[in-house]
Amino acid sequence: MQGTIIKGVGGFYYVHDGIRRIYECRAKGIFRNRGIKPLVGDRVEFSVIDDKEGTGNVDEIMPRRSELVRPAAANVDQALLIFAMRSPDPNLNLLDRYLVMMARQNLPVILAFNKEDLAESGQEDALAEIYRGAGCLVLFLCAAENRGVDQVRGLLRGKTTVLAGPSGVGKSSLMNLLHPKAEMETGEISRKIRRGRNTTRHTEMFCLGEDTFLMDTPGFTSLEIFADDVRELEAGFPEFEPYRSGCRFPDCVHIGEKECGVKEAVRKGKIPKSRYDNYRQMAEEIRSRRKY
Repeated sequence: MQGTIIKGVGGFYYVHDGIRRIYECRAKGIFRNRGIKPLVGDRVEFSVIDDKEGTGNVDEIMPRRSELVRPAAANVDQALLIFAMRSPDPNLNLLDRYLVMMARQNLPVILAFNKEDLAESGQEDALAEIYRGAGCLVLFLCAAENRGVDQVRGLLRGKTTVLAGPSGVGKSSLMNLLHPKAEMETGEISRKIRRGRNTTRHTEMFCLGEDTFLMDTPGFTSLEIFADDVRELEAGFPEFEPYRSGCRFPDCVHIGEKECGVKEAVRKGKIPKSRYDNYRQMAEEIRSRRKY
């Protein structure tokens, strides 16, 4: 039989048969020997052990068209990245790291800022200018008031989308609106530390309609960039490309070089300084890691 892994917890993989039934499966030891771990979103071949109890084994993982490292997921068409306007304030360094990770895997990003009712004057325009220039589709919504959710729903139709973002930004609240049967906790923002309590413990995929799936993922507060070369970062910074012709050297990485079109564009305000500063920080991390 064939199906799709919709959840993985404690060594068990829950496989939807594509019709109406979910089987609790174990993965065969051959995957461990091959260094392969089944992921939510994987299309698999599985065998039924006990049809009455709904148990089975995952026998084979079919070829993946895409694979994410964090959150761990397979066969995703796009990412819906959620940040909040306030409470917690948007961490743009974390946001830019996520965009680099998605760009390196050629996944388009829908960037949605929740809690727009808490936005400061001019904040929406500033964020829209920065991230539309970075190649994102940028939305503003308020899940608490069910505002902007229909637009999100339309963008998800016919695709498999991974829903991700930091803790406390309203991911579970949005999921509950998009798929009420998910019955997820929404959690609260800790008054003491102003951070979200992570209420999603694992990645789980939900069917929102015909050929429409949404993966909810645990919140994250940090994201390491796994890259061997600084040049791998540029996929996540498409706004640099128009200014590369102003660089003296074709292999310019836009940090220490004196004649650099990208650095000049930052100086003139054509590239947001926050984006360049985050690029530079990630580049330094890659260089430091290579030394050791």
